[in-house]
Amino acid sequence: MGPLRGRSQELGRLLEALRAAGDGQASLAVVTGEPGIGKSALLRAAVEQAERRGFLVASAAAQQTDNISPLASLAPALRAGQHPLIDTEHFLELASLNTQPLWLAERLADLIGRRLGDSPALVVLDDAQWSDPLTAFVLRVVIPRLSTAHVLWLLATRPHPGGVTDQLTDAVRAQVPVHAIDLTPLTPDAIQDIAADLLNAPVDSALALQLAGVHGIPFLAEQLIAGLYLDNPATPTGPLPPGLVEGVRRRTSGLSEQGRALVRTAAVFGSEFRLEDVAVLMAEPVAKLAVPLEEVIQAGLLTDTGSVLRFRHELLRSAALADVPPSAQRALHGAIADQLITAGRGAAAAAPHVIAVAQPGDASAVATLRIATQDLLATMSSTAAEVIQQAFDLTLVDEPLRAEVGADVVGVLLAARQYDRAKAFADDLLSGTALYRGPITPDHTASLRLLLAPHQWATSRLDPRELTVPNTAPHLAERLAAYRVLAGAEAPSTADDPVARAVLQVAAAQRARAEGRYVEARDLYVEARQAGAGLPDTLVEVGELYCRAETDELPAALERVRELLSAGDSWSAPQLAVLQARLELAAGNLQHAEAAAKTGLRWMADLGDSAQAPVAHQVLALIALLRGQLTDARELAGHDPTINALLAMADGDTKAAARLHDVPLDFPERTGVLLQADAGDQLAAQAAATPSTAFRGAAELVAAGDDLQRLKAATDLLGGAHRPLLLATAEERYGRAELEAGDRATGIEVLEHALDTLTRLGATAPAGRIQARLQAAGVRRRRWAAVPPRAQEGWEALTPMERRVALLVAEGHTNRSAAEELVVSASTVGTHLRSAFGKLGVNSRVQLTRLVLERFTPPPNA
Repeated sequence: MGPLRGRSQELGRLLEALRAAGDGQASLAVVTGEPGIGKSALLRAAVEQAERRGFLVASAAAQQTDNISPLASLAPALRAGQHPLIDTEHFLELASLNTQPLWLAERLADLIGRRLGDSPALVVLDDAQWSDPLTAFVLRVVIPRLSTAHVLWLLATRPHPGGVTDQLTDAVRAQVPVHAIDLTPLTPDAIQDIAADLLNAPVDSALALQLAGVHGIPFLAEQLIAGLYLDNPATPTGPLPPGLVEGVRRRTSGLSEQGRALVRTAAVFGSEFRLEDVAVLMAEPVAKLAVPLEEVIQAGLLTDTGSVLRFRHELLRSAALADVPPSAQRALHGAIADQLITAGRGAAAAAPHVIAVAQPGDASAVATLRIATQDLLATMSSTAAEVIQQAFDLTLVDEPLRAEVGADVVGVLLAARQYDRAKAFADDLLSGTALYRGPITPDHTASLRLLLAPHQWATSRLDPRELTVPNTAPHLAERLAAYRVLAGAEAPSTADDPVARAVLQVAAAQRARAEGRYVEARDLYVEARQAGAGLPDTLVEVGELYCRAETDELPAALERVRELLSAGDSWSAPQLAVLQARLELAAGNLQHAEAAAKTGLRWMADLGDSAQAPVAHQVLALIALLRGQLTDARELAGHDPTINALLAMADGDTKAAARLHDVPLDFPERTGVLLQADAGDQLAAQAAATPSTAFRGAAELVAAGDDLQRLKAATDLLGGAHRPLLLATAEERYGRAELEAGDRATGIEVLEHALDTLTRLGATAPAGRIQARLQAAGVRRRRWAAVPPRAQEGWEALTPMERRVALLVAEGHTNRSAAEELVVSASTVGTHLRSAFGKLGVNSRVQLTRLVLERFTPPPNA
């Protein structure tokens, strides 16, 4: 490779990124520039430098036709070289995940991470603006996952605001550094250096004058030197330079007639093509085209990769295409489409050529594009959405076929998870706008609304008003009514349509769950899932598993959630991860619960779905509270009233317990929260609605009061609930009661069991409380549990009483009024206040108040 002229600064930035990758700092570099500006040359120079440094290099270039094949852009890089990133066995395994993009991305990240280990790597993708949708998604997920790997991801792209690379950089810049390298035209000196390199001789004044006309575009300079560029050129950002067209024409004039026909036909095919396809169109045997092909390659227009042929540059193809009359282009596009379908390549491969020649009202073209859409839907739903939109645009605004294809558009957009676009399109289609002026029947309206309904339910957007369509067919009317019930309306007495009955079962399950009747809800979810309600099956099962966990089936429910996360629908991954986090917390697996909640939040970001984020934050806040990490819990709490009430209790506010009596029914580990508040009535109501072991044991624990026999019975009952945190709470209450009643042996034994359990689970806050109780009782151990020591300064250093005093003073209390509130002496308040001043580093009530207001938002006792 010749020297890279005029790009020393840009190459230097890439070399710095390569050095950082070698040291373990992964990053993404995006080289942006117009066609011909030298992006590929810069990438080649980076590859050469990486190979010299011992990097594993994986390189590929996206093609314009990639959007009809999943992972077509990235796959060649994964399989490149003698030691590819992904071996054959694993690559074939990935094909089964094409319809599950999140699982595919996670698996790829795992395989690449294990393949690299501590070895440095450079992954290159040229012409990234043409990346297929799955490649674009995978890169957005995999790059952050491998943020600690020794890898530089290097992409080259044309400017495309809001396109693939812009979306990618926005998605990953929070996790990995992003190097944006914009290529501008080269200086005249750099252009002349390129010419001198090609000529192996100095540039004379006449040639220098001609080179000034290439406006700093190295590709055009190279073509000028090669004899392809003649006149004063335009820049590549404007119309195609006429000199380039003339240059290609002159170069092809020396070819045989078959060679010229090969170039023209290939230009219509696209940037890459198969020789056998061109041979069919030219009505020539493949063998007879071998000599013309060699002529074209020698002319510097095409390159042969072995499996396909490609134009050396997109500008060369565009120049060759400009020499093909529009009527000939149309005829060739039509012939190519027919040839691809006849050869069994499928309607999807033919679709771009059909679109290029089809005219409004062309029913045959519409039919082909609808078939192509179905072929693409399973693996390339984003591309399918664009193809069906093209089919719709080819229909006439007043023909019934337009309404039929419009329904296809809505369905495909929903399959591509483009809900907002599907909803807006359906609304426009049904509103009598210019989008469609044909007849809209009630059945057509109902069908579209029913198409949207399952997705609206999944995103909590069901609107009963949109589900009211008079004069529809009976089965459609019943389904609409069923969805209205799912949205909160009263249930009809009966339904004959099986889909409507199944939807009604889900609605009944939702209502029973909302009222805490988990056994009934569980059974209804099961029946609905078996009947096939047409709702997202995984989400129906999520409801079922939630209820199973509340009905003495926690271990089985947790195991099923783990199975679904390894083999279920990746689009439901955030909901599954958050459910797993809840169940892991219920089972006392704090580390697993934390990991699941954080994974759920990460997947929500990947999929653009944050509906479950509040629940994930609740789980993480509860874990932080159990670990005594109050600052972390406060940051996660936001305005959540339950978490803030628990924080207030942890800060010594005994009145905050009353605020926990109204904790929502679906709050994670609600039973444990109600126990902290001694909310006997709420626990009794919960146990009456669903008499599970956990609910009955918790209700009995509060109702027992100081009755030792009842406390022991409640503790024994909770021992069979598979909820160790609840059991530890019961043991703490029972053990303390036994100590206070004088049975030291029993009390200490029970408390020590609770302490060991909590220590094993990592619940250091309640473990510390029990340990302090045992130490106060005179218990001696050779080694106590590893409860973190209290901080020496800051809010975490304050004792519960010091926190309570600080909060009261911040609210405006004097020492005397605070003493009355706490039922202690004013001097005791003063002692706690002075201690708090010292630990917080303040020396006045004003400073203390400011610190409290900065820390607590909203105020702690609001």
